[in-house]
Amino acid sequence: MNIILAIVLIAVAFVLGLFIAYMMSKRNAKSAANEILEKARLEAEVLKNNEVIKGKEEGMSIQRDAEKQANARLSKVQSTEAKLKQREMQLNQQQGEVQRKRNEVDSLKSTLDHQSLALDERKKEVDRLEKTVRGTLEHVSGLSAEEAKEKLIESLKDEAKTAAASYINDIMDDAKLTANKEAKRIIVETIQRVATETAIENAVTVFHIDNDEIKGRIIGREGRNIRALEAATGIEIIVDDTPEAIVLSGFDPVRREIARLALHQLVADGRIHPARIEEVVAKVRHQIEDEIIETGKRTAIDLGIHGLHPELIRLIGKMKYRSSYGQNLLQHSRETANLCAIMASELGLNPKKARRAGLLHDIGKVPDDEPELPHAQLGMKLAEKYKEKADICNAIGAHHDEEEATSLYAPIVQVCDAISGARPGARREVVEAYIKRLNDLEKLALSYPGVVKTYAIQAGRELRVIVGADKITDEETEKLSTEIAQKIQDELTYPGQVRITVIRETRAVSYAK
Repeated sequence: MNIILAIVLIAVAFVLGLFIAYMMSKRNAKSAANEILEKARLEAEVLKNNEVIKGKEEGMSIQRDAEKQANARLSKVQSTEAKLKQREMQLNQQQGEVQRKRNEVDSLKSTLDHQSLALDERKKEVDRLEKTVRGTLEHVSGLSAEEAKEKLIESLKDEAKTAAASYINDIMDDAKLTANKEAKRIIVETIQRVATETAIENAVTVFHIDNDEIKGRIIGREGRNIRALEAATGIEIIVDDTPEAIVLSGFDPVRREIARLALHQLVADGRIHPARIEEVVAKVRHQIEDEIIETGKRTAIDLGIHGLHPELIRLIGKMKYRSSYGQNLLQHSRETANLCAIMASELGLNPKKARRAGLLHDIGKVPDDEPELPHAQLGMKLAEKYKEKADICNAIGAHHDEEEATSLYAPIVQVCDAISGARPGARREVVEAYIKRLNDLEKLALSYPGVVKTYAIQAGRELRVIVGADKITDEETEKLSTEIAQKIQDELTYPGQVRITVIRETRAVSYAK
């Protein structure tokens, strides 16, 4: 029983403790809430004051900006007003000036009107005086106005004739002074037109390629291949827009041939670089030297000439790569040698000596160096140097009359050289170009309507055109010849001049049976 009572008392005490603790916590919480509320109220008051202050500052800033803008606009308006006032003053001044000038114009106009009236009066007075003077002159001279006019015209005609004659004489004198200059100009233009093909043949070789891609390989990176080729061969290599072709330019035909063969081998092999280029050029140069010597030996054997110095044989071989006025020099020398042998036999002289002199007569055109001597004299010195006989040396040196002829072989060589060079188609163009020029002449004339046949004769110096009598009249033949001549002059290249003869004939054919 005591235990139960003790437990009940403990329980009661515990409950009372809890109640007391609850009441104490409730009072503390209320106090804390009041403190929080008070703090929040104070912070709100501070924020409110801050916002009020900030709003006042912004208002003052807006007011200041508005005042600035208003002041700026006011100053701008004042400036514009000042300009307008100044402009108004200028306009007033200009208006006053215009009014003043208008008054001056009116004054001048009235003055001119008065002067015009005065001029009319004076004109009438002049007319009266003119009539009076004319009548007086006609009375004094005994001539009417028309008769005087005719006499004046006659005198003016005589003066004009005299002046014209003087002017014609001046023109003739001026023409005589300028004729020489004009003639030289015409000759120079003709030389330029005729010499183009020969110059190209003597200084240029065209190397043909399969496609233009090879050009880039020949040039090489940054141009190193083409520089190596030019340095090794001494030939200028021109790579331009010409399709499938490269131009080799140089005065030495042997160098051009070396460059051409070297390029051919390099393109065929495909390996193109500086080291390979130098190797191929050296190899080709050696081959060309061997070929030159072989050509000289073969030529001497073909002509039956023996005992030539090896250097003369080499010079003869070099003639293969040289041309003279478009004629191959070796072919010309062989032709001259054979002609000399035939002529010497007819004259009872030694044909072998004549053939030897004819073959060697132009060796002065292919020396290794280039002394300032005519080729005939240089050839004579070379022949003397390599122990040729005196009559042979004299024939070489005298074939252009630069040395005095001391043997009969000299005039023989001179004549045969002229025969070989002067025959139609020999010089100025190779045979292929000569034949092509004749064909072009005939085709050009055949392209005209009414032309039946064409014949290029006299080595292309005359073109005969036969036309149908039923297609072209006699008057039209002259016009046709002029047109053909003009077209030939515009489109073709030819030496000298070409004569165009148009033939029109009517034939009546009958048969007696």
